[in-house]
Amino acid sequence: MYQVTLGRRSYRFSDLRQLMARASPARSGDYLAEVAAQSAEERMAARIALADLPLKVFLQQPLVPYEQDEVTRLIIDGHNAAAFEPISHLTVGDFRNWLLSEQADSATLARVAPGITPEMAAAVSKIMRNQDLILVAKKCRVVTRFRNTLGLPGHLSVRLQPNHPTDSLQGIAASMLDGLLYGSGDAVVGINPASDSLPLLEKLNYMLDDVIQRFAIPTQSCVLTHVTNTLRLIERGAPVDLVFQSIAGTEAANRGFGISLALLAEAQQAALSLNRGTLGNNVMYFETGQGSCLSANAHHGVDQQTCEARAYAVARHFSPLLINTVVGFIGPEYLYDGKQIIRAGLEDHFCGKLLGLPLGCDVCYTNHAEADQDDMDTLLTLLATAGLTFLIGVPGADDIMLNYQSTSFHDALYIRELLGLKHAPEFAIWLAKMNIIDDSGRLRDTAANHPLLLALQGERP
Repeated sequence: MYQVTLGRRSYRFSDLRQLMARASPARSGDYLAEVAAQSAEERMAARIALADLPLKVFLQQPLVPYEQDEVTRLIIDGHNAAAFEPISHLTVGDFRNWLLSEQADSATLARVAPGITPEMAAAVSKIMRNQDLILVAKKCRVVTRFRNTLGLPGHLSVRLQPNHPTDSLQGIAASMLDGLLYGSGDAVVGINPASDSLPLLEKLNYMLDDVIQRFAIPTQSCVLTHVTNTLRLIERGAPVDLVFQSIAGTEAANRGFGISLALLAEAQQAALSLNRGTLGNNVMYFETGQGSCLSANAHHGVDQQTCEARAYAVARHFSPLLINTVVGFIGPEYLYDGKQIIRAGLEDHFCGKLLGLPLGCDVCYTNHAEADQDDMDTLLTLLATAGLTFLIGVPGADDIMLNYQSTSFHDALYIRELLGLKHAPEFAIWLAKMNIIDDSGRLRDTAANHPLLLALQGERP
């Protein structure tokens, strides 16, 4: 039982799960789950109580029962006590103050990251303002490698997302080459296929590999199909770079996705056995999003932001090259409007980076949410200021297969110019060699006989 008195009124919170939920910023998903605070005053009371809570409590009182949930067991059994020791004496409020201090520099944050649990990260985020989330995330440095180097300070990468509603190879190729000519694709060239047909998925893998190999592009490809399909593709000898999977923060939600930790480990080992990386062996790509546990009725009464942070424990275990929150994709039932989407995006990025993950964000919304592209401009600018690892590049920001609004190749140009952010270094060298960017990193005008345009027309340079 936790109790706080504000004026003449006392607020009681029956357990840690309820305290965390009541302390969360208002969002529609928590109201849907009937776990949200009923007033701003109750929310503030919960935050006051949460700030006084020792971090050690989260190791003693799991929000999702240890016996029922393999994600909880992963968090508790895999906790790095030595990394936690320097901050083990802090309360949640003290932890916030320490994170904002000069003492918590990039090297120190990297050392303590393995000792921070998702619940600790979620708890401290609940008592932080947006500027706090931005400042601390900016200090976190997470670098990963496959065929290039991602996450370096002062750099921002882009996932080129050339989706097509009928999986047309020609349509996908057109979008892919369009993105490359805008300087996008250093994070990954990643396709969300409309079909689960294994022969088609195989064709997509070969097409992506052909372009990357023919033009010696220092990037990686990924067909974002279910992990079991990727395992079958590897068995068939397909040129798989990265293994993709959507993940969530509870065992029950992951079971709804048709996955387990054991299955992810099998897929990771299969991808590693291919030895396709030239600079590193980060072979996994994960996507998450607030509301996934609740939508599967697998949240155990835990608020959606804490469930999201728990998904990052799953990702951290597999050392991914990339992970991104698809922040506004699930819909207004979970994040109602631009204000809630912006806050959630900053929370997710902060928690992921604090836990040592190369977190990116699909800055997005669905057409029935109370949000628009101005909200996305705001979130993109804030996240890039906070050291975002990568964003999504979709032609015109309108994904015609998934039917939602994301960010465009032009948005990447805007944010790079605004903040002076660079491409992945190996990719930048390639862009310059192909006369796509100049020595200052700015986009060049593309001539009609450019090799990539000739390739689109079916001609070899």
